[in-house]
Amino acid sequence: MPFLLLFIVSLLPIAVNAHPIAQRIITLSPHATELAYSAGLGSKIIAVSEASDYPEEAQKIETVANYQGIKLERILALKPDLVIAWSKSAYTREMQQLSQFGIPILYSSIQSLDDIPNTILRLSQWAEDPTIGEENALLFQKTLTQLRDKYQNATQVRYFFQLSQKPIISVSEPNWPSDIFSVCGGKNILSHAAAPYPQVGLEQLITAKPEVIFTTNNETAKNAQWRNWTQIPAVEHQFIWSLNANWINRPTMRSLKAIDQVCHYLDTVRSKKPQK
Repeated sequence: MPFLLLFIVSLLPIAVNAHPIAQRIITLSPHATELAYSAGLGSKIIAVSEASDYPEEAQKIETVANYQGIKLERILALKPDLVIAWSKSAYTREMQQLSQFGIPILYSSIQSLDDIPNTILRLSQWAEDPTIGEENALLFQKTLTQLRDKYQNATQVRYFFQLSQKPIISVSEPNWPSDIFSVCGGKNILSHAAAPYPQVGLEQLITAKPEVIFTTNNETAKNAQWRNWTQIPAVEHQFIWSLNANWINRPTMRSLKAIDQVCHYLDTVRSKKPQK
């Protein structure tokens, strides 16, 4: 086993083969579904959350959850031997009931990019062939290390990431997906905000002067909202870009694609800055 992978495995809080191999798995969030596939568990998934659309075969699986809640009775009827949930704060009452029935629950709460390979490794230990997850975790960590090395000395670019349009909501550090922007040398104008996902006023943005604005809106909505606010450098120079929502919002293997996308745009800003 390569040293880097051996090191990652050594950090895991569970022992290898400390539990039975999972045969009937339910995932309760889209990112949990993706991570389960990356860990070699895809063929064992019997139910997913409503928005689980990747990989393509996940779209054919029965849905038992959405943003409003979960179908507890249906989940119990399916008799899963592993449930992969988002966090202990989501569906608290239902999770407690599942635990009372003796159903193992693995929480996939992810705050940083390093949590992704660690979670894949944890999940892989429930698989018949854990090497699938181990190889994906190693690939992710190796690629992430290369990207961090590439951009560690890059000139910082002040950015604003817009999560919603009305009201305008963003994210503060160290909450997801802040780590993606940090890898590329992005400096969050709301890095010290008290709330993890603060609501932001236009006056605050004008004062903060972000050099780039990232959204997940379509082009029409993006341009309509910002075109009149040329006091903001990002608007003045037309450095407003839409990111792939699934890549940036879901902490999965595809987060590497989000990093590539963000880094490309920040490099564009750097290339157009006056040379000192």
